[in-house]
Amino acid sequence: MKVTRRGFIAAALAASTPLGAETFAGSYAPDAEPIGQGIWLVRGADEAIGFANGGAIANSVILATDAGPLIVDPGPSRRYGEALSALAARLTGKPPARVFVTHLHPDHSFGAGAFDPRIVAALAGTRVELDRDGAGFSDAMYRLLVDWMRGTEVPRPGLALTPGPLAIGGRIVRVMALAGHSAADLALLDESTGTLIAGDLVFHDRAPATPHADLALWRHSLAALASTPHRQLVPGHGPLDPTAAAIAQTRDWLDWLEQALRDAVASGLDMTEAGSLPIPSRFAAVKAARYELQRSVAHLYPRFEAELLPRIDS
Repeated sequence: MKVTRRGFIAAALAASTPLGAETFAGSYAPDAEPIGQGIWLVRGADEAIGFANGGAIANSVILATDAGPLIVDPGPSRRYGEALSALAARLTGKPPARVFVTHLHPDHSFGAGAFDPRIVAALAGTRVELDRDGAGFSDAMYRLLVDWMRGTEVPRPGLALTPGPLAIGGRIVRVMALAGHSAADLALLDESTGTLIAGDLVFHDRAPATPHADLALWRHSLAALASTPHRQLVPGHGPLDPTAAAIAQTRDWLDWLEQALRDAVASGLDMTEAGSLPIPSRFAAVKAARYELQRSVAHLYPRFEAELLPRIDS
């Protein structure tokens, strides 16, 4: 994914402009990389959400079908969803037939507002989570991205997915209902190309994010993905993986992270000190490693402290 130079300059100049001002001229220009017959990867920036990238940090996938393209993860905003829809139509000559949302996080889901809810599909648990947390996410995204978010509302997918094969326009995708990164994580296997679309259950050369993580469930889901025959894997963030490396790397990070934070609690480190822990050299090429370690301390440290430290008030 890229933001046009002209759009970025205009967006940067508009950074101090109040929300709703008419001078904002930022635009998204997502790029599609063919990764198989009738399937394209649209890469997100390997960064934290920020004004400069318009929040477009998650990977999206476009699949051609006779009924129209399928889009997996429509991005962070209505504007991005509209740009992705136009890209899918240019590639296939048809308007989108179905939009899949892999989980609740807004960098993957909020672009769904660009589409008729009747073609937007998610796991039932994701729909519940968006109803519960969507307003808070929306507030945060508008504060971070300002006018990139104009017109974006909390998505409410109209279709609930169930596990198993799903045939659309002559293409069959297998729906997998998993959990761990969030309470409901969708993965899809495109049977014709053997492409496993893993959402944020898998990160590749980019540190995993943990705001709603259940690490035990996440490991279980990684094992399920690893045991699913596939030719290549699209992670939620990071480059295409033609091997099993991304699943193993994600598992390795989660194992190291949990043990490191448990050891830090046992050693009496505070959260600031835990966020400054050394990161093993094997993760040297992993982007956003320090950033995600510090976020994970905020997400997970209180839980480990409650589990490992004795109470002194009882």
